[in-house]
Parts: sequence; C-alpha cells; structure tokens
Amino acid sequence: MIADLHIHSRYSRATSQKICVKEIARFARIKGLNLVGTGDFTHPRWLEELQETLAQESDTGLYRTAKKPESSVRFMITTEVSTIFTFENEVKKIHHVVLTPSIETAVQINNRLEKYGDLAVDGRPTLNMDAPHLVEEVMEGASENMVFPAHAWTPWFSIFGAFSGFNNVEDCYQDMEKHIHALETGLSSDPPMNWRLSKLDKYALVSNSDSHSAWPWRIGREANVFELKRLSYGEIVDAIRSKDKERFKFTIETDPAYGKYHWTGHRNCNVALSPQEAAKLGNICPVCRRKLTRGVEQRVEELADRPAGFKPENAIGFMRLLPLSEIITTVLGTSSPYAQKVWSVYNKLVERFGDEYAVLIDATKDALNKVVDEKIAEAIVRVREGKVKVIPGYDGVYGRLAIFEENVCENPFPRRVQQLNLTDFTEKNQ
Repeated sequence: MIADLHIHSRYSRATSQKICVKEIARFARIKGLNLVGTGDFTHPRWLEELQETLAQESDTGLYRTAKKPESSVRFMITTEVSTIFTFENEVKKIHHVVLTPSIETAVQINNRLEKYGDLAVDGRPTLNMDAPHLVEEVMEGASENMVFPAHAWTPWFSIFGAFSGFNNVEDCYQDMEKHIHALETGLSSDPPMNWRLSKLDKYALVSNSDSHSAWPWRIGREANVFELKRLSYGEIVDAIRSKDKERFKFTIETDPAYGKYHWTGHRNCNVALSPQEAAKLGNICPVCRRKLTRGVEQRVEELADRPAGFKPENAIGFMRLLPLSEIITTVLGTSSPYAQKVWSVYNKLVERFGDEYAVLIDATKDALNKVVDEKIAEAIVRVREGKVKVIPGYDGVYGRLAIFEENVCENPFPRRVQQLNLTDFTEKNQ
C-alpha cells in the first residue's frame, strides 16, 4: 500500500487551479497510489468540497470518492499549517502536517485553530501560535490525531531550516514533543542525510510529495510504502508511531539533489555551491556579496554528529526514484512534461504495466523494450539502479536530471558549480 499523505488543494498559494477530488483520485490511481491525503482541510471551502465529494468507509477512518466508491484510491483527511512565533528572541516559522481520522474531527480542529488566524485566507493557514500550543490544541481534539514537522530541512518554514528553524525537536515542541513521532524528510533530504543526527533516531522518517498539483510528476513523487493486514487510519498512524518495520516497509524518495534547496546558492546570481565551497566563501555570494541561501546538505553538515554512511539499527529503508514523466522528458529533449509526445510514451507504459510505480519499480528492461524505444527503457532502468547524474537544485531551482552523457552540459550554470555524480552520492550516504 503506497501513501502520499501531504498534498495541497487549489486553495493554497501557488497551486494548480484544476485540483479537485476527482483529479486527485484520477492521477493517484495512474501513479499507483492507494492512499492520498486531502490536504488543506483547514480551508472552509475545501472542507465543504470534501464533505460533498467524499464518502467515509465504515470503521477505517478513510474515505472514497462518493461518485466512484469502487475506486481503489482512498483519502485521509490531512492539512498543513504554518506557525509563526518567537523563541528566545528569535522569530520562528515552522510548517506542520496534521492527520485526523474523520471530517468530524477536522471540524473540531478547525474550531480550535480559527482563534489564531484566518483559515479562509490560504489552504495552508498562518497561525499566530507556537508549535507546542498547536500540538496541544490538535491532540486535545482527539488522541488519534497526529502532527509532524513538514519538509524538515528546507531553509524557510521548517523545523531545522537555516533561517528560522531550531537545532533540535525538543526546543521546537517543548513539553508537547511527546506527541511527535515522525519527521517529513522533504524533497531536498533523504533518510541517509537524517541518519547522521543521532537525536533523530527515535522518529520515523516519512516522505510525501507536498504536491501543488495533481499531475503525476508531482503527486506521489515521494511516498510511504506499508504492508497492512487492514488498510485503516489507525493502522497507518500506529505503524508510523511505532516505527514498525513489519508494517512500514520503506519510503520512496527523489534523489535529494533533485530538490529545490539541496545545495547552497543564489538563484538571481546563478551561483550554486557545495557545502564545502560555500563554507570557504563564508556563505557570502561571490557575485552580489550578500548571504547565500543555505542548502539542506550544508545545514545537515552543521548539525550532524555522525559520519556520512552511518545507518542506525532498525532504520526503515528507502528507494530512490524520479517521476516517469521527467525521465521521458529528459530522454526526448523536450522542455516540459506537458508535451504531447511525452504523454504518448507515458500512457503506453501505464496502459501496459498498470501504473507508474509498476513501470519504475517492477517492469523488466526486456518488457519495457517491447513497449517503448530502447533508450527510454534504458533510462528507466538507470534511474532505478541509481546510475544517473543529478545536477543539484539550489535556492528554489529544481535539480536537473542527466541520464546519458549527451544530457550533461559542460557548464550547466554560468558560475561556480561542482557537479555531483549520483553514484558517488549514493556510495557516500548508504
């Protein structure tokens, strides 16, 4: 069972205006997701849509689309909220994911949170309350509710963010830390990076897309894989809380270099730097002489108390993948996954193998060759085996995939850049 528990609706900023329950269910099935979070239950209009378009399953705490109850895709009621508060004379801006077992309990949470901010302004509301207070309000609503920090390492709005975050979970959540059982890795970090901090060993590492659209190159690009006797809200939450490897099998991760904040840099100055290069420059941009946007890899280096390659006992495993549309786009040399010729190849593969994850994970090279051009088949296998290069993302710019040598620019950025070989990265961090 594959679950993406953190996405957004069209009521969040910078999201596709086409997102609706029907579209989410459609693309979740194509992707291969069995369970997807609704996102944004705190927004009054989105909550109304959820009430109108979803039907609750009896005794599972999950939902199906009301018009297509036979659909294989279930929904969990989820949201993301932003808290802004002062801690030791510093302003902290932290995002959190909230899971709840029913629309009724979501309404109760909203009634508690509306005192701290206008929930109708954004699907991801900004609340004038500190993190411990948020957890207290959510957990007093129902003990089954769950809260965990969202995209834990991004420079802004995260628990370990370089600009307004903390150095440990306890300082952020204080006496409510007892209710925190998981951290979301985010696109720019992965389990091996988090394993370098011994103080994170007790938390389950979850991965979700934080998708702002329903397109298959966004939704499910990161996800969680479970093996459950019964698919229910309680089983999923308990598997996460207990870090039960028998039920919580592994996470699906994009290569962290593909994330928008993996390396340190300045987008406007076209500067991207490894942690070592940034440190040599004192984190000052060599072009504009202002502070660089510190990347996730550098931030991990600052807090790590273990060497690269350390793996804790009983750690939940992971698999690195990249969206199928992105792979096809790179091979065909098109500028966008929206291109018709990309969709043509994508649809052939999904029709043959059932869904995108089946193509990316299970389909053999021989089977792929019978459906698409050999070069595309080879690219899919190379991504699966970690035999590709990713030019690291930085300061809001996604990393770039280079599968074959002809895809690799001699100088991909105009200024200082050290290209990262994915194979080297994998050997260093596993």
